[in-house]
Amino acid sequence: MAKYIPPVQSKIGQLIDVIVLLILAVGALYIPLWMGLAGSSKVPVPMENPTWEALGQNPTMVEQWNKLGFADAASAADMITARFDYSFSWASLIVMVVVILGYFLLMMRFSESEYREVIAEKFGEK
Repeated sequence: MAKYIPPVQSKIGQLIDVIVLLILAVGALYIPLWMGLAGSSKVPVPMENPTWEALGQNPTMVEQWNKLGFADAASAADMITARFDYSFSWASLIVMVVVILGYFLLMMRFSESEYREVIAEKFGEK
């Protein structure tokens, strides 16, 4: 049996691959933030004239807030009172399912064609 020699990719092809992968990676990280779908979407509960006591902070906590640069309770109130938004969207769920299934089917299709190419290259056409 002949030794398998894989095809060689050109330098420009490698450069294009790197650029496309970089764009996809940055897009996968940024697009959920841009669309407001990130898991850290918190909604602060507004409070008039907050005090450390009203925010439920003890002296040790207040000391740590001061070390972080929050000298008064009003500056830290939004972070302390922030609560997760547990709203649910059927449209977002459907879009996510379609994207995941589409990706799975696309990968299965590409994998099948590449698998057939490697078999044909290695063992020849039947």
